[in-house]
Amino acid sequence: MRMLSKLAPGMLSLALLSGCAALPKDGPDDRTIRREASLTIASPRVAYGYALVNISDKILEFVGSNRGKDVFKGFGGGRGGAPEITLGVGDVIQITVYESQSGGLFIPAEAGSRPGNFVTFPAQTIGRSGFITVPYAGAVKAVGRSQSDIEADIVSRLVDRAIEPQVTLSVVNQQAANASVVGSVNNPNAMIVRPGGDTVLDMIARAGGLKGEAYDSFVTLQRGGKARTVSFNTLVKDPKENIYVAPGDTLYVYSEAKVFQGFGASGQVGRFPFGQEKLSLVDAVGLAGGLLDDRADPGAVFVYRMEDVAVLQQMGVDVSHLSRSGEKSSTAKIPTIYQANFRRPEIYFLAQRFFMQPGDVLYVSNADAVELSKAMKMLDNITAPVTSTVSTVRN
Repeated sequence: MRMLSKLAPGMLSLALLSGCAALPKDGPDDRTIRREASLTIASPRVAYGYALVNISDKILEFVGSNRGKDVFKGFGGGRGGAPEITLGVGDVIQITVYESQSGGLFIPAEAGSRPGNFVTFPAQTIGRSGFITVPYAGAVKAVGRSQSDIEADIVSRLVDRAIEPQVTLSVVNQQAANASVVGSVNNPNAMIVRPGGDTVLDMIARAGGLKGEAYDSFVTLQRGGKARTVSFNTLVKDPKENIYVAPGDTLYVYSEAKVFQGFGASGQVGRFPFGQEKLSLVDAVGLAGGLLDDRADPGAVFVYRMEDVAVLQQMGVDVSHLSRSGEKSSTAKIPTIYQANFRRPEIYFLAQRFFMQPGDVLYVSNADAVELSKAMKMLDNITAPVTSTVSTVRN
């Protein structure tokens, strides 16, 4: 009997371990999958290089320093002046020719003296050829030219035939100078760009304004086969970004909620919307339910981000061994983990100046004691049935 009591714990442990295969499961375990694989490709020790940066006062002046760059300036050199409105296919125009006195090319002598010696020709639509026809002046190119340029051209053709000719060109119906505003606005439409010029914000206002919140709204400008995007708040705050719209442009306004992911030893895990224009790290920790008092390691709060290489270089980080092949050095994104030590009193001030970016991952690590507690609990769960069985046998 004494021998049985000595062997019972080991025998029962072996029985429990061998019986694990009979326990209910959702599917095959990790060991089975690895064992039965026909081919296994091992990952290198460091499969994905990243930079680890401690959040300090030194780095805060660089984090976010390149957000909201002048993305529209490539279309016209910044704000600049209003583009000149030129005529295009589909525009309907009307030509009037004035002569200083009767007896000229268009005003016969028998007409006598009358106020305003002029003749107005019927309206005509600019066709695909791009030309209009003016009596005694011939075919005159109109597409891509301003009204004043066309007027001067017609005068030069009539000056030797008419008496001191003057020409005015009137636009009866302008179709080619349209720009479109589509997407998340109250009245999406194609509108004529006014001669005085319309900025991006002017066009959005003429389209009825935004449907969504300003802090979640973005504007994409399409021009000449290129497209650039900027946040709506950047347009409002930086006049250089609010450039003039040109005929043929398309503005696409859309809303995209800025979110971050929260994992680990925080009060909540999941996907959290910013709900405001800027969200600090302190705000993000609060949205995620704070740090769990019985689990979290306050010194191990991390923010995962694909950071611009220029930002890391400004911080003094050597990124030469982190850049991936095929990426331009100026536009490369570097996997970066920012660490905040909330054991330090000053981090609560610094974290208010560290702003989250859409797509960031907030991870709060467990304290070492929690991992030890888990191991002890697992061991207790294994040995408790054995101890209970031995006690029963003894009794």
